[in-house]
Order: sequence, then C-alpha cells, then structure tokens
Amino acid sequence: MAPRAYWKGSLKLSLVSCPVALYPASTSAEKTRFHMINRETGNRLRQQMVDAETGDVVEGDQKGRGYELSKGKYVEVEKDELEAVQIESNHAIDIDSFVPSDEIDKRYLDRPYYIVPGGKAAMDAFAVIRDAMKDENRVALARIVLTNREHVMAIEPLGKGLLGTTLRYPYELRDEDDFFDDIKSPKITKDMVELAGHILHTKAAHFDPSKFKDEYENALKALVRRKATGKPIKVTEREGKPDNVINLMDALKASLKGKSAAKRRAHARASRRAPARRATKKAHRSAARQRKAG
Repeated sequence: MAPRAYWKGSLKLSLVSCPVALYPASTSAEKTRFHMINRETGNRLRQQMVDAETGDVVEGDQKGRGYELSKGKYVEVEKDELEAVQIESNHAIDIDSFVPSDEIDKRYLDRPYYIVPGGKAAMDAFAVIRDAMKDENRVALARIVLTNREHVMAIEPLGKGLLGTTLRYPYELRDEDDFFDDIKSPKITKDMVELAGHILHTKAAHFDPSKFKDEYENALKALVRRKATGKPIKVTEREGKPDNVINLMDALKASLKGKSAAKRRAHARASRRAPARRATKKAHRSAARQRKAG
C-alpha cells in the first residue's frame, strides 16, 4: 500500500506550474523502539508534566508556552499570538533560482523528499522542468511552507522524478572555526603521507549503500527475539581499550603489510580453486562424451 502524500501543491517555475505531491524519502519505521513499562505489572507507563518547583502534576488546561529570558524567568506566549506570526501555506513550491549542484554545502542538507507529478495532466510540465535541470546540471532553490514554517528546498532530478531536500538556515549551523582553530599542524614526513595514500588505494571502492549494515539494530532484533522465546541472554564483558602509544610510521607500515598479505591469501585461494574447477569441468565433458558415444 502506497504511503499518503505528506504535502500536495504546485511546483512553479516562472509562469509554468504543475501539481505535485511530496513524500518523505526516509523512514524510521523499521527501527527497533522500546516503551517504558512498569516492571511489576508489565503495563506501559504514561508520562505526566510536573511543575519543576512544586512537584504538582499540571493538567492540560494549565499548560502554556514560555520563552526563557534569564535563568528561571519566562515570558509567556499565547497560542493566538503564535498563530499570528505563523506563515500560511500557499501550497506552492516557488523556484527562485538555479545553482550548480557542486556549490551546495552538504552541511545545509536536512530532510529529503520525493517529488512526483500530481496526476496525468501534470506530466508534461513536470518532465520539462526535470529534464531542463538535468541538461544544465543545476539544482533549483525554492521556497515551501511545511508545518507553518517556510523552508528553502533544493530540488534536483532523480530518476523519473525529483528529489527535494530542505536546507538548514545559516543560523542553524555552527562555525567550524570554533572546533578547528585549536587543531595543530604537526610536521609529518612525505613517506607517511605516501604510505597512507597506499592504504587508501587498497580500500578504494564505489558508494554502495546496500552494503551498509546496522549491526546495533540487528543485535537489538536478535535480543528481542531471544527474550520473547525465553532463551537466555549471555552478557559479555567489553574489552578494555589499549592504552599503549603506537609509532605512527610502524602502524602505517603494518596496515599496508596486512592489506597486501590479505590480497595474496585471496589470490592464492582463487588459484587453488581454479585447477579444481578445471578438473571438474574436464570430468563432466568426458562423461558427456561417453554418454554420447554409448
């Protein structure tokens, strides 16, 4: 069953407009989740809001929103006051500009959405906008209102459809200088860099998310299955972290040596299997000839 559209509206490029629908491109539905329960009764627990000073339970009609001006001092903001500043959705994705795809700083990428045409009548206009961006290798920057907030969205071709990714605002990003300024610039030898480069080459690959394995999620599922069937759970002690300091050059050489040895072992295994395969094929051919002669 196809999921319901998260948002419906129009994609607008100047005077060209077409109906579209947005679907979240990511989901956390498959992740293992736990609820808080009463260990004595096995019943699920319900959270309550409690006054931080008096400890009294606060009922729904007593709850309000407050912005902390200083420690423990709040200014209350009413619901209708919040609604007065909220942006009403005009159900349109307004494209403002097109930028080269390689100019978008990955730190600004937030949530991905699939954008699909909203019916057969939208196909032509949708395809024109998609293919024009594909030909020019450009990403559209557009404005869209989601949950009463205006977002900037980067839109790019993806297969037959479009991928829209909401972007963070500059105030949401931390300045890298606050973290990188104290990083020293030690003197490292050219040999070390070259050795590290060789290790990089031995691990060269292509991006393939199908190889990503969430080991923790798999372990959680296995744990729940064992508990549900009454099987015992064996808790193993974690290994302590080594505290010895390793010489960097020695570590680089050992890493490269280990990779080379692993390649040689793999090649040797393949070489050993090859004669066996050839012998098997030869035996099959001989048997086939004998059957044919008979």
